Amino acid sequence: MFFKLPDWMRYEFEHRRERLGDYLRGLAIRKWINNNPRIIFGVAVVSAFILLAVIIKLLIPAGTVKIEDYHKRWFYDLNTGKLFAAKKSLIGPIEAPSGPLPNGNPAGVLACVFSYTYEPNESERIIGFLEIPDPNFNSDSVNSRLSGGKRWGQGKLIRKVEDKQWVSANSREGQAILQEFFQPNENGKVAKFCLPK
Repeated sequence: MFFKLPDWMRYEFEHRRERLGDYLRGLAIRKWINNNPRIIFGVAVVSAFILLAVIIKLLIPAGTVKIEDYHKRWFYDLNTGKLFAAKKSLIGPIEAPSGPLPNGNPAGVLACVFSYTYEPNESERIIGFLEIPDPNFNSDSVNSRLSGGKRWGQGKLIRKVEDKQWVSANSREGQAILQEFFQPNENGKVAKFCLPK
């Protein structure tokens, strides 16, 4: 059984609660706000500027990333087995520093060079594969529905430096050559494509 307050006590508590509510409604803060609208307006303006500054800071990137524009790429001299740099607009085979091959063809072929370091020196560069255009490729047969890697491989022959046979980049052998340099090494690092400066 619960204890029940007498009616007069409940009436007194109710009356005091109402008086407390009236007091809180009429606190000095409300009067001060009504008497000082300029200060309140100033606080609102400053808050709006702070909010605007935070939004702008969040929308603008922290810093711009400078992307270097390389004007050269690596080529491999089939006569000497050395890399040399040439204009990036060239496809190959091109004239190599050592001269033509014994059959008279140019000895410079495009080389895809990789490294595990950010700015590699000569000993840290790895020649992933060599590349030449496929002379038997018909450009009218380009398949635009292929994925990015397969689309890139259309009309290209590749091989490793130590191989003698050129294979289509889209063949099973060509895909095996490409996959070798896009897999992490034993330290978990993935080789990065590097270009000459």
